[in-house]
Amino acid sequence: MDLLNRGPFRTLARLQTRRALQLCTLAIAIVIVAHGLAGPQTAPRNLATVVTWVFYRGLLIVSLLAVGNLFCAVCPMMLMRDLARRVVPPTHQWPRALRNKWPAATLLAAGLFAYEQFDLWSLPFVTAIIIIGYFLAALTVDLAFKGASFCRYVCPIGQFNFVAATVAPFSLQVRSMDTCRSCRTVDCIKGRRDAGQPGDRRPEGLRLPVGAKAHEMSLHRIPSPGSRIPNPESPAIVARGCELGLFLPLKVGNLDCTLCFDCVRACPHDNIGLTSRLPGEELALPERRSGIGRLGSRPDLAALAVLFTFGGLLNAFAMSGTAAHLQHQAVAAGLPTEATALAALFVLTLVIAPLTMMGIATVATRSTSVGPTTSALRATAVKKGLALRVAARYAYALVPLGAGIWLAHYGFHLLAGVLTIVPVTQSAVIDFFGRPLAGEPLWQLTGVRSGLLFPFQVGCVLLGMLGSFGVATLSTTRHGQNVAFALPWNLLIAALAIVAVWALAQPMDMRGMVMPG
Repeated sequence: MDLLNRGPFRTLARLQTRRALQLCTLAIAIVIVAHGLAGPQTAPRNLATVVTWVFYRGLLIVSLLAVGNLFCAVCPMMLMRDLARRVVPPTHQWPRALRNKWPAATLLAAGLFAYEQFDLWSLPFVTAIIIIGYFLAALTVDLAFKGASFCRYVCPIGQFNFVAATVAPFSLQVRSMDTCRSCRTVDCIKGRRDAGQPGDRRPEGLRLPVGAKAHEMSLHRIPSPGSRIPNPESPAIVARGCELGLFLPLKVGNLDCTLCFDCVRACPHDNIGLTSRLPGEELALPERRSGIGRLGSRPDLAALAVLFTFGGLLNAFAMSGTAAHLQHQAVAAGLPTEATALAALFVLTLVIAPLTMMGIATVATRSTSVGPTTSALRATAVKKGLALRVAARYAYALVPLGAGIWLAHYGFHLLAGVLTIVPVTQSAVIDFFGRPLAGEPLWQLTGVRSGLLFPFQVGCVLLGMLGSFGVATLSTTRHGQNVAFALPWNLLIAALAIVAVWALAQPMDMRGMVMPG
């Protein structure tokens, strides 16, 4: 199924639609910031905290798993960036040493820690300042560096979205490889220019043999930016190509894709669709892919996948009374402060536990008896880096489980407070205009009773676990190995799912939730 062939979804690919949606999200951001700075500093009654920490996060994970990276598609920061670049065009390339996910993964972990340490969910003013800082950071980076440098290498929310979108049911892909094979303009990555522009020399076609598959295309045939074609920042471009360097014939899945539809608008053949696919399959494919390479050779992406899963587990557990009790006990046992205890919990969950559990699974994988292929595997086990490659390959299998945990956690807050947006908005109208233009706040409106949501949470975790089982098994078979090779990793996935259900069963703090009355 191709969503871009359906009326309501086809409009998403139009630049006018994207700009209109970005204007809407920008307006919402302005209102949120204004209320956070000048409104009541009670978290359940301020738009900054309620919208940001309850509704935005909940709707984010729902949209990621239902369709794909929709929130990046309508990100208001990119609207501000595009407008600012008309005045201050970027002149630098992102440093080669930083073209990886390590900085963004570090920022994501730091953000998770700051959220717990400073109780950001309870601070409307601070939340507003964070939003302003995010806008300024995006502008600073993208006014200095070309392309979508902030999205690809810096934005921690973007990295979360990239990983979660790997289990989305839709992805931007070419409709006909034959069309790409005969294409001589590669507009999807270079951008479409006015015909007849001076210096508009086109590269040769891909010259693929008939019947060649997408992953058989040679990456070196993709023209480098600026070679024989005007600079992508040139005003001669009438439709921008992919700023994240994803060449559509070689693109696999949603990693690094912001769903901006630039490639769709640039393609002169209307050969790109938002097509259905098997969720999570891209995590198991061994072939090289445009802009990323082979997943097994990307320890930074593997670490991001691990952080996504273990971070989701930690974020859910940290809001429970059990986590608070453990911190108090740690301080009583000799740790100097609760901040130190929280830092210890983060190190234990995000560093020590993954290294230990994945290390055991890696050793067990190499020693698993799998029939005829065992001798060959053991013969190559002495090769340097094999253990790291095995761990990196199966790290991606954790992503569906991580997505299930995030959905269970954020979905809990969203459903438990789904109606709170009504009274909070009514209260904000009074704060802004001094009169109840939207009526008196209906504070009795809340949402689904929290006690009814546990089955939903368990279902999310179990679905994620089954998805992870599937990715681990598929990855094993795609690498030509017996399915028993994945057994240690499936046991690890099951253990994490059990821990997740236990964590979600703990009494939860109703953070940022408006109370009746």
